Amino acid sequence: MTEVAVLGVGLLTAVFVAVNVGGSSTGVCFGPAVGSGIVSLRGASGLMAVFAFIGGIVIGPNVVETMGRDLVPPEQFTLAASTAVLLFTGIGLVLSNYLRISASTSQIAVVAIVGMGVALGVLNWATFGIILTWWILSAIISFWISVVVGRYLYDSLVELLDFGDEGEKSKYAQMLVLVVGCYMAFSAGASNVANAVAPLVGSDAIEMTPAVVLGGVAIGAGAFLIGPRTMKTIGNEITNISLEAALVIETTAATIITLLSLAGIPASLAIVATLSVIGLGWGRSTKRVPVGADVALGELSEDEKKKVREDSLELYNLGTSRRIVATWIVAPILAGTLAFVAFGLAIYFGLM
Repeated sequence: MTEVAVLGVGLLTAVFVAVNVGGSSTGVCFGPAVGSGIVSLRGASGLMAVFAFIGGIVIGPNVVETMGRDLVPPEQFTLAASTAVLLFTGIGLVLSNYLRISASTSQIAVVAIVGMGVALGVLNWATFGIILTWWILSAIISFWISVVVGRYLYDSLVELLDFGDEGEKSKYAQMLVLVVGCYMAFSAGASNVANAVAPLVGSDAIEMTPAVVLGGVAIGAGAFLIGPRTMKTIGNEITNISLEAALVIETTAATIITLLSLAGIPASLAIVATLSVIGLGWGRSTKRVPVGADVALGELSEDEKKKVREDSLELYNLGTSRRIVATWIVAPILAGTLAFVAFGLAIYFGLM
């Protein structure tokens, strides 16, 4: 295969990854706003395209630098190697989409690069350790912020926003939902554009600015091609998401991801947002339990126990959450294993 053909495959794969990122992220960012009638499907797709593009251009290069040049030496990113890493990332995405799980694209992409680095013996373990540490911390922080809000502050938030009011107050509250959705779209672009183009930038097959522009445009295309479907279905399986809950989830996730992107840390918007959903649902489902009874349900009356179980079933689906977490683990491991085996075989047969 000629170098031009390899570059063509690499660019097509990068576009495929970015389109899927745009499709899955649009549902997370604007699903609640569309479901409540604040914005149309087409309007939400347009907002996603614009703000994800801005995030990719303004902050995205920080993450591209980490993934394309810091995890492994850039000279190891030959054009063929970059294309292979993108292909393995795409395979992980396909698995997640098949299982209808909001894909952890950042983890899939990073672990694919890690698989390559381990096989070639060039992985920067310190950089990977920092990324892994922040993956864990961001998930924990998102979960517990949402638990605290759900358990102690949620009712006050509902009263403050008063979405049920038809007056001026409700209009401002609905506008806030839209603004926070745009903020989340910005954070999605900032974090995820690197997943599609970092290997190509590392190989010098394409310069940084054209790369992030390509990734941002492809994410926008995904918002129009796939986004409407994800916006219709997002959030229905884990918890009953109200507009107030959506504000908590989106603000928490977007802030964490934006800060990590500024630091050049690739992190998963899907994981942070979903753990915020789970944390908020769990916090709301336990808010009627007295503080002293949180540890021992045996101290509650039978009626109180029944109410806790009913709320837990309504607001927090443990079975679905376990399936999501399992996919988050399997998809990156699959991409990383494929990369490790492929590059190991390439070395064995003298291709590298």
